[in-house]
Amino acid sequence: MSNSKNTSRRLFIKKTAIATAGISIIPRSVLGRGFIAPSDKLNIAIVGGGGKGYSDAVNVWNNGTSNIAAICDVDWNSSKKLIEKFPNAKKFKDYRKLFDQVNDIDAVTVSTPDHTHAVITHTAMQLGKHVYVQKPLTHNIYEARVLTEAAEKHKIVTQMGNQGASGQGVKTMIKWFDEGIIGTVSEVDVWTNRPVWPQGYPAPTQKPTLPEGIDWESWIGPAEYVNYHPLYHPFAWRGWWNFGTGALGDMGCHLIDPPYRVLGLGYPTEVESSVGAVYTKNWTPDYYAESCPPSSRTQLKFKASEKNPSEVKLTWTDGGLRPFHPDLIPANHPLGDDNSTNGVIMIGTKGIMTCGVYGANPKIYLNSGELINSENEPKGIDLPEHGHHAFWVDACKAGFGSKEHKELTSSFDYAGPLTESILMGNLAIRSYGLTETNGNRTTYPGRKKLLWDGANMKVTNFEAANQFVKREYREGWKL
Repeated sequence: MSNSKNTSRRLFIKKTAIATAGISIIPRSVLGRGFIAPSDKLNIAIVGGGGKGYSDAVNVWNNGTSNIAAICDVDWNSSKKLIEKFPNAKKFKDYRKLFDQVNDIDAVTVSTPDHTHAVITHTAMQLGKHVYVQKPLTHNIYEARVLTEAAEKHKIVTQMGNQGASGQGVKTMIKWFDEGIIGTVSEVDVWTNRPVWPQGYPAPTQKPTLPEGIDWESWIGPAEYVNYHPLYHPFAWRGWWNFGTGALGDMGCHLIDPPYRVLGLGYPTEVESSVGAVYTKNWTPDYYAESCPPSSRTQLKFKASEKNPSEVKLTWTDGGLRPFHPDLIPANHPLGDDNSTNGVIMIGTKGIMTCGVYGANPKIYLNSGELINSENEPKGIDLPEHGHHAFWVDACKAGFGSKEHKELTSSFDYAGPLTESILMGNLAIRSYGLTETNGNRTTYPGRKKLLWDGANMKVTNFEAANQFVKREYREGWKL
């Protein structure tokens, strides 16, 4: 838009505001796209209405404080519960038709499988729609960078769905660390019991009948086309690289977020991974390029930050494995969650800080033997899912650059680099079975240390790994 048009629009808005000074609610049509009266309701479109999409919709609706104007899902059976709750919402199977036909949408939630996050979100942002996107923000590193830059370019209010970021637990951990209670941190352990879906198997070859009502072409979206199979939809897509990002992508945005935020980390500088295998009848380990492994152990290295003057080695473990008890933590104390299935351990020079998933139940075990917990800290909701959504809704009403917008805990300027850092770990996991020949030297399948240039999104010592930084997009589904 030219400067003259911008000036004319500002003058129009100013004159209109003066002329309507006695009106308590200024219509959206008067304010124009991107300008929403704080007392007005947001018109929100829900893309992906099953599973997590249902709770995202209910939370942004917030008992009628927002309006659910449209629901888009490739499988209306999956979103049946949501459609019944909001019968007046317009229904679509293709998000592109939604944006073409519904003109009064202010904001969009995207709760689809990982592989379609970016194309849907980018389209919405280009149209001036504020966006709330489930974690991980994107399917690959390139997409995360594109969305981060687009949010700033188009002045969009954004939030990623890692709700623990808005919780009291994470705030308490930041406070404790900034007070210097555990000193400088050099080692972090993070673990999860995921996957809780099939992983580590060859792609299915059967061609079952596509259930009635599913728009499979739209479900595949930008991914490489495969025939429908129940191992892909509705739930187990997370275990296939074509659609999901495995256990690290699924839970990393919840579990790596606390140390990443507390320590002020940036892009990793290197990564190394070791993965579990499914063994064949002759006890030969099999690695399947299409499927995420059944378990993995990945170490990311980060440079010292302004908040933490030490290099940090962050070790991620999934598949039900977890780190051993540090000496400072009593043997009868759980690690992380009450059942030790998910958690974070940050090892500092003065003590150890721990928490469960979503930053819940933070504790400090000091070198002196003293235990500090959050009983004396300000109380908040450990799982502030509604709050995480409500903060975004309030920021959408207040507008890009507002106080409410700047206080969001997972807007894309933060969530984008976090997602890039997490998905960088998958480069090492996916490189496990690759070979590369340089001159007379061949790098064989197996464990590799990858050196990472975060600014340029490039592995500098193993070119074959860079094929996973960005995917090939099907025609009609490109960013």
